[in-house]
Amino acid sequence: MTDVTADPRDPRPLTGEPLALDLLNTRWAGTPVNDLLTGVEEYGIWLSSNGLSGRCAADEAGLAAIRETREAIRLAAQEARDQSELSLRAREGLDAVLAHGRIRRTAGPGGAEDRVEADRPEWLAPWLAADDFLTLLGQGAHRVKQCAHEACILHFFDASQNGRRRWCRMAVCGNRAKAARHYVKARG
Repeated sequence: MTDVTADPRDPRPLTGEPLALDLLNTRWAGTPVNDLLTGVEEYGIWLSSNGLSGRCAADEAGLAAIRETREAIRLAAQEARDQSELSLRAREGLDAVLAHGRIRRTAGPGGAEDRVEADRPEWLAPWLAADDFLTLLGQGAHRVKQCAHEACILHFFDASQNGRRRWCRMAVCGNRAKAARHYVKARG
């Protein structure tokens, strides 16, 4: 979870997940599916909710880049859940985003300092999200999960000790599932 407070304009039901998963959570259940990234202003809200508004501009180029990145991470997250390794297509999608930046290591007053550099400003937030996704995979692909509730499409990083978390939010999706099971059992 990040230490950044969500922008009060952010309408999403789940915020505060690691950057890559928070990007996936810019789409959430509804009819039609809700999508925070419908325009530049909404992209600015997402940047603000993730503490990036001072580093990244909310503009059309950035919006297009972050949408491309969301799709690349969505595909890779799905594959990480369904199989043990990412397909060439998923790796190429992530690599296409990562090709727009790099980590530059320099000597600072206290030792090594890492600075992310993007080839164009609109690729900084996307690069950070793709890099974060690889970090999450390195901590265990099995911990990158989609909520188990059939009507929910939100993602979370399972940081529980036993790795058995199932719901994006127990108070909402977990309770809905429990109530549904109780209803079926009570009806016989």
